[in-house]
Amino acid sequence: MYKKEDILKALRMVSHPEKGSDIVSLGMIGEITVTDEGIAIVLVPEKSNDPFLASIKSSCVRAVKETLGPDAVISSIEVKPRVVVEKTVAPKRDVLPGVKNIIAVSSGKGGVGKSTIAVNLAVALARKGYATGLLDADIFGPSVPKMFNAGDYRPEVRSEKGTDMIIPMSKYGVKILSIGFFVKGSDAVIWRGPMASSFLKQLITQGEWGELDYLIFDLPPGTSDIHLTLVQEVPVTGAIVVTTPQEVALADARKGIAMFRSEAINVPVLGLVENMSYFEAPELPGKKYYIFGRDGGSRLAAESGTMLLGRIPIVESICDGGDSGTPVALGDTVTGAAFTDLAETVVRQVEKRNAESAPTKRVEVK
Repeated sequence: MYKKEDILKALRMVSHPEKGSDIVSLGMIGEITVTDEGIAIVLVPEKSNDPFLASIKSSCVRAVKETLGPDAVISSIEVKPRVVVEKTVAPKRDVLPGVKNIIAVSSGKGGVGKSTIAVNLAVALARKGYATGLLDADIFGPSVPKMFNAGDYRPEVRSEKGTDMIIPMSKYGVKILSIGFFVKGSDAVIWRGPMASSFLKQLITQGEWGELDYLIFDLPPGTSDIHLTLVQEVPVTGAIVVTTPQEVALADARKGIAMFRSEAINVPVLGLVENMSYFEAPELPGKKYYIFGRDGGSRLAAESGTMLLGRIPIVESICDGGDSGTPVALGDTVTGAAFTDLAETVVRQVEKRNAESAPTKRVEVK
């Protein structure tokens, strides 16, 4: 396994044709990840349209092979725009002043059940007596209205001191806002990034959230403008990353963890939730079938130095509850208990995070 120091030494041989300095000194190296597949490098140029990027990529491959040997494999060189932290705004809560904890529920890829986890976690927290809100920030694929059987709901807008305030829907003890409340369920949301970010800001700043113990954000999969908008607008207490046990999902979950922990974002990762962890046939209690692989979430949690918050099995009632608008966390069943346990673990992690670490700072990103 190659050492990061050796890779950086190789990359110092690569100079920017225009600036005359090596790309390491120029701060163009974001992350370096070494896996069995090879070396993955993230470049963060000062300008995303830098005309020399193609030649720099080629030079990186050549320099690594010359330094580490011809068998060294560059599995990927990804280019990400530079995120500059202009200043931090300590948690003077000019936005959401009544919300104690803001939790971002994220996933590296779609299809792992992120919204299912967010919805049932919110319901489970509310059932335990916590004042809870849920903001569906998955702008392009809002599924929260369906999961609460509220596809036809349209929020009331109330004018307060010259500002239009949006009144969240309340159901099962959870205050809810979603873009799905403002568009027809059959319509596609075709927005550019700034439009989506602007709408999210409205839901945050003009939503009448009141006093909450927890406000959960159901984020889009991957890493996007929406994630940056969130950390710009509010100090996020912590993030939860949802994955399935299979390697394809775990690879993307790693990127999600890295994004929250990056210097520019710096949001604590509370832990991982392994969804679709196993299947247990009713006629064979105690016999578990690991359809998508076994212990992937545990391995990633250990690798990334975070906690596995819970394992959620593949159960038909979870799917049925989401489709019918009655989340399974409402019931006193074995499956409902899994989300109750998850909620209790999340509460403990948040309390530990708040006791041991300073409040997260909201950042201004350009």
